[in-house]
Amino acid sequence: MSDLFTLVNPATAVPIQDVPLASLGEADAAIAAAHEAFASWRAVAPGERARLLRSFAAVVDAHVEELAGLEVRNAGHTWGNARWEAGNVRDCLNYYAGAPERMFGRQIPVPGGTDVTFHEPLGVVGIIVPWNFPMPVAAWGFAPALAAGNTVVLKPAELTPLTAIRLGELALEAGLPEHVLTVLPGAGPVVGERFVTHPLVRKVTFTGSTAVGKRIMAGCAEQVKRVTLELGGKSANIVFADTDLATAAATAPYAVFDNAGQDCCARSRILVERSAYDEFLTHLQPAVEGFRVAVPETDEGAEMGPLISAGQQARVRSYLDEAEVAFAGTTPGGDGFWVPPSVVTVDDPGARIWREEVFGPVVAVMPFDDEGHAVELANASDYGLSGSIFTDDLGRGLRVARAVEAGNLSVNSHSAVRYWTPFGGYKQSGLGRELGPDAPMSFTEEKNVFISH
Repeated sequence: MSDLFTLVNPATAVPIQDVPLASLGEADAAIAAAHEAFASWRAVAPGERARLLRSFAAVVDAHVEELAGLEVRNAGHTWGNARWEAGNVRDCLNYYAGAPERMFGRQIPVPGGTDVTFHEPLGVVGIIVPWNFPMPVAAWGFAPALAAGNTVVLKPAELTPLTAIRLGELALEAGLPEHVLTVLPGAGPVVGERFVTHPLVRKVTFTGSTAVGKRIMAGCAEQVKRVTLELGGKSANIVFADTDLATAAATAPYAVFDNAGQDCCARSRILVERSAYDEFLTHLQPAVEGFRVAVPETDEGAEMGPLISAGQQARVRSYLDEAEVAFAGTTPGGDGFWVPPSVVTVDDPGARIWREEVFGPVVAVMPFDDEGHAVELANASDYGLSGSIFTDDLGRGLRVARAVEAGNLSVNSHSAVRYWTPFGGYKQSGLGRELGPDAPMSFTEEKNVFISH
């Protein structure tokens, strides 16, 4: 009999429902069924596979409000975020529905014959999804993997499985064959670990902590198994004195407090040119104090909800206990897992709150002296996922963007992840790239065939 996991509404700490967790035997059975389904799924004509993905997108579109409601209740997301996230699943499916008919190989000139290349699907892909963005991250994996002809077994996070379970049901409703997309709620050390060790799983994609990602990478090495990792971040928001400081300060809270700071792309370090430092803080304080933190279920205007769990709340508070908070916003209180949006000023680049990923609504602010110093501070991190640069000097913006060691940078904005552009990190922020036009190719093997004349 499967163990049961009790889900809790993070805004109220009230239990929602119990979800059965798959056993090792159930994981093996799901992987075997996905492997059996792979032979027929890869043989589906490209146009028909594209049609099925478009059908899946249409069914998701018809259930955006339902899916958003599940995420508001299960993950504490704001209604605005949750509706965007459900729509992102639809948009990813529509985008990658264009891929099956465009999985182009090449004809390469060679003497004595014809040389052509093919992109062949891998087989069963295991996707491990985090609790911070359950819907988009799932789609970023399964949409291109299915488009390329693979079958998928997806493990949602124990804390937030409801939208993944529903997406699995909607896939069948849309006409995807059984076992092509299997959603398997389960514990990481059971189901996630089995994706790593099972020889029929040909690739693992994991989004989560750097520590767990390292263990998955080491495990996949035993079978030389493909792996894509999207891990932690400690991204920098670099503000030069020549920019519009009021605008830079007004937008900064949205870059770090979105999803209560539980975002690996959060710009959780703000670097401000020393001559503009005091003025920037005077603009930042009212923006932070006015950030609307509320119970999402009952307030559609909420800009930030709770943290995901009591454990995460305690972790974030442990960082704040070590620092002096310069100013902070408010929370609605109650039994939910609340931490107010908080700003800490830092002088020491070695401070724990400056170096480590807090994964909560906390931002650290530090002055810099010049462009070189800003780049040095931004790069003095084990991570390199995202970041922003605010300057009125386009040349400087490009120079700094090229110099900062991060995979996703924006100048004079805090641009979100786009499904049609590549996403991934430098250093310990990950391995490989997701999204963008090339994502389906990462779920294939390239085969070269020479035909003698």
